[in-house]
Amino acid sequence: MTDTAASPTGPLVTGSEIARLAGVTRAAVSNWRRRHDDFPAPAAGGVNSPLFDLAEVQAWLDVQRKGQDVAADVRLWQALRGVYGDDMIGGLADVTLLLAEGEAPTGLPIDIAGLLLELAESSGAAEVVNALAERFTDFVRRAGSDQVTSPRVVRAVRHFVGEVADDATLFDPACGVGTLLLAVGPEHGPTRRGQESDARSALFARRRADLTGRTNVVVAAGDSLRDDRWAELRADLVICDPPVSEPDWGREELLLDSRWEFGTPSRAEGELAWLQHAYAHTAPGGRVLMVMPASVAYRKAGRRIRAELVRRGVLTQVTALPPGTASSHALPVHLWHLRRPRALGDAVTVVRMVDLTAGDPDGSLEPDPGQLVELALIDLLDETVDLTPGRHVEESHRDYTLEYHSLRRELTEHLRLLADLLPVLAAGDSPGSLDGPTVSVADLARAGLVEYGDPEPVSVSDQLDTDYLQGFLRSAANIRRSTSASGTFRVDGKGARVPQMAITDQRRYGAAFRALQDFEERARRVGELSRDVASLARDGLGNGALRPGS
Repeated sequence: MTDTAASPTGPLVTGSEIARLAGVTRAAVSNWRRRHDDFPAPAAGGVNSPLFDLAEVQAWLDVQRKGQDVAADVRLWQALRGVYGDDMIGGLADVTLLLAEGEAPTGLPIDIAGLLLELAESSGAAEVVNALAERFTDFVRRAGSDQVTSPRVVRAVRHFVGEVADDATLFDPACGVGTLLLAVGPEHGPTRRGQESDARSALFARRRADLTGRTNVVVAAGDSLRDDRWAELRADLVICDPPVSEPDWGREELLLDSRWEFGTPSRAEGELAWLQHAYAHTAPGGRVLMVMPASVAYRKAGRRIRAELVRRGVLTQVTALPPGTASSHALPVHLWHLRRPRALGDAVTVVRMVDLTAGDPDGSLEPDPGQLVELALIDLLDETVDLTPGRHVEESHRDYTLEYHSLRRELTEHLRLLADLLPVLAAGDSPGSLDGPTVSVADLARAGLVEYGDPEPVSVSDQLDTDYLQGFLRSAANIRRSTSASGTFRVDGKGARVPQMAITDQRRYGAAFRALQDFEERARRVGELSRDVASLARDGLGNGALRPGS
């Protein structure tokens, strides 16, 4: 197989797209490239992301009888990829322009335009647009981008939104290509408004709505935070999957903006700026459902704003979705549920925490009783105002009484045994009285008396006691010999030396060393238990799960 790529003359495809063409896995395509010298050479792209000429690939598949009949929508997508490359949103905007207005953009080749119109005539414009939007979502997901809301997040938002009235007003201030805006609520009836900073994405969202028969949909182009095109809009439902990869959300320009009702977000807390922007567009009694990174629930910089959301009874629920729900990464994401009170006294008094992180991202979204808890507002208003559902759900279903008494019994038993482990030691002759004949560990090993185990040397002879050997290896003199200049101590240092003693004396010393090691291990466990039981008791007394005994 040659590595010299010819200049591309037609549509280009990735290895994954070749796999879909042939109905095989991506690994199979990689094997073909290695095993078949006549497999088409890359026509473009880099070493890690090669692109292949579609016509050459199709011809090779036909010769090898590995190809399948390619569906028209697949051929259309591949042809668009060949022309637009990574700028597929531009290709989709051109496609919808031709379908919506019958005007062929200059960037759309005639043959692709013909294929598009032929497919629209046979399948309908709505089906073509939806198929392309679905492929675009998959394309963006595989690229690891958060440009488009993943299908799993869409499914979760739809589930938790629930029923939407036909006359409701929906708003998405960062709507992208319209994924959430068009997916939530009944297909016909609601008024839908959106805004998107990328003009071509906004254009595609508007035309997609028209071509799929959704009426009363308006999407404005522009940066929602810096240039709010819907300043007077108050919606019944605001849904949003905000752009979290943009570090500059405009804080310096917007310091005194009236939307920061709960506090001005820091530069690092752009998500809380989007959240307050969404809330500012919510009508009395209206709701906000916002997709948020899990870290927003506990980051120190956002503590004051989180506290205000809780204190004013605006936050109603935080739902932690399973890892893998967001397509561009495996980290868990949260849904924050807000509701604007209709009047004074209408604020919520509890916040529901739902933890679905142990579930399947494609599984049920209905929590069982062990996955949720309702907390009084005061229970959240501590020093951290941590809104991570898992923390509160775990604590609420924790049996503090049983756990405290179990730890206390275990600690008491360890303390009882601890003193008994200390060996009885008598006075020696004097410090340094063992400075007589010694033997090195290296000599013992050469004599076949010692093997270097993991991690410590052990005796393989009845002339040498292992506990005696290892005990003296930890003596002050041997620690100095076995410690490197960098401060690293190796207990099996071959330069270590041990006193020469009769085996009966070795065993007496070995028993004392073994008892000291058991004492140290038990003492470490006592320390761990002491910290655990004290922390549990403090938490239990603080949250009411425990009370002082009579």
